[in-house]
Amino acid sequence: MSNSSSPLGCDALDSNDLLNRAMEAHYADMTKAVRRKGHPLSTARDVVHDLYIKLAAQPDVLRKKRSIKAFLCRSAINLGIDRLRRESREARLFSGTEKEALTVASTGPAPDLALEIEARIAILRQAIAELPERRRVVFILHRLHHLSPDEISRKLKISRNMVDRHLRRAFAHCLDRLLWIE
Repeated sequence: MSNSSSPLGCDALDSNDLLNRAMEAHYADMTKAVRRKGHPLSTARDVVHDLYIKLAAQPDVLRKKRSIKAFLCRSAINLGIDRLRRESREARLFSGTEKEALTVASTGPAPDLALEIEARIAILRQAIAELPERRRVVFILHRLHHLSPDEISRKLKISRNMVDRHLRRAFAHCLDRLLWIE
């Protein structure tokens, strides 16, 4: 049946009106077609609704079809098949009991690890802030700016031994603060 001989009067309608009238006129046929593929009535209605949503984004597609009813029924059937496949895949993925799920070891970090890391970082920040100014500068240049002890010695115009002493004491202080939390 061509669009011009359609009882929907396609030629006089804009694309959205054509879609709305076609969905209304062929709703029962689409629902029946989807049910024949194994879906219950409620799911068949959901599939037809999903089809409407998809077609509403491109309503002009109906103007190009020789048989709007056949196109709508085939599209609904295809969406229904897609839904069955997705449901089957999800059923395989999520099969099993909660008890079984709880026995599967996690491959990711423990949930409280992030909190522990945040706490350690806060303690380290505080420990660094407690350092005497020169020691703090040496420590930051070494750990954050990745300068070697020789580079720090030249930059701050202090001896290499003094840089080493500042670093040892800074590391010991930070380690001491971290050991307090354990």
